[in-house]
This record gives sequence, structure tokens and C-alpha cells, in this order.
Amino acid sequence: MKNILIGLGLCLCVLFIFPFQLHAGTPLTAIETQVDKVLAVLREPALKAEAAKDARKDKVWALISELFDYTELSRRALGRNWKKLDGNQKKEFTDLFSRLLGGVYLDRIMAYSDEKVTFKKETLFNKNYAQVQTAVAAKSGDIPIQYSMILKDGNWRVFDVIIEGVSLVRNYRTQFREILQNNTPEQLIEILRKKVKNT
Repeated sequence: MKNILIGLGLCLCVLFIFPFQLHAGTPLTAIETQVDKVLAVLREPALKAEAAKDARKDKVWALISELFDYTELSRRALGRNWKKLDGNQKKEFTDLFSRLLGGVYLDRIMAYSDEKVTFKKETLFNKNYAQVQTAVAAKSGDIPIQYSMILKDGNWRVFDVIIEGVSLVRNYRTQFREILQNNTPEQLIEILRKKVKNT
């Protein structure tokens, strides 16, 4: 159940947030002002045809890649184990992890069906870290989704998604910790290689 919720959270994160350019302003304002741009891509008639499916996926993947700080997400998902990886391993792990997330959730993103999102508030922990609280209207009721964000080079980027109290980062951290209890970092990377190949 947690994995399903995490998946939904990531999908909605991609659907309703767009990467912000320099002078991003507040995280909440930046997210709100970019929603229409994301929805315009998802609703573009020319990209809804079956023949344009790959092109539509490419556009969405480009948005995902600009939206997330995958290095920050990877570092936090590995926790203390991040230090066990050398420079090349960190780079490959980050690349594989980003591709794994994209491969797992891209089809769900394509199934967007005009869910309504409400932007609640933002909490600034300091000048570089913030959390934005939103809610997505579902048939069963509003689903609270929080976005943990970091400011780098003038851009607010997401490094964690929390849906109904379940954190994407913590969920993967638990999985990676269990793998690394009996495997080396290189073996973990090999596991990710296989997963990415099969997604």
C-alpha cells in the first residue's frame, strides 16, 4: 500500500510542478505559477495521439529531469551509505535511480485525468530549504501531498515527496539499507542496472 501511495505522490508531483527558472521567488508561488505550463503540455492535442506517445513521454521526462534534484534525492535515499560509494559509483547510482523512477512512473503520469490540486501553504525552514503542502482531490477525499524542496543556483527543486505521511526518500532508504546489509555498493548498482533494463 505504501508503494502505491508513494507512486501516486511522485506522479502528482510531476504533474503539478514545473521547474522554476532564476529568481524563483517563494516555493509556493513558483509552483502555482507553473501549473498551467505543465497542464498545457499534458493536454496538448497533438501529443495525445498514439503516434505521438513517445514524443509526449520525452517531453514529460524532460520536465521530470529538470524538476528533481536527483543527486540530493539519491544522497538522502542512501543516507549514511552514500559515503560508501566512490565518485563514479555515486554518478552511476544517481543516473540509474533517476531512470528507475522515470521508468516506473512515466506511464502513470501519462494517465493524468484532470485531478484538481489545491495549494495550501509553504514552510521555509531556512533560506535554502522549504516544504510546500498541497492536496489533490480524489473520489475518496483529498490526498495531502508535501514537497520537500531545496534552493540551488536560484532554482527550487524537489528532493522528496511525502503523501499521507509516507516519504519517497524514506521508503527507498529502507529498501537500499536492506540490500546493502548483505551486498556491496557495486552489487546494489548492478541490481539497479537490471531493474532499469526491465522497466
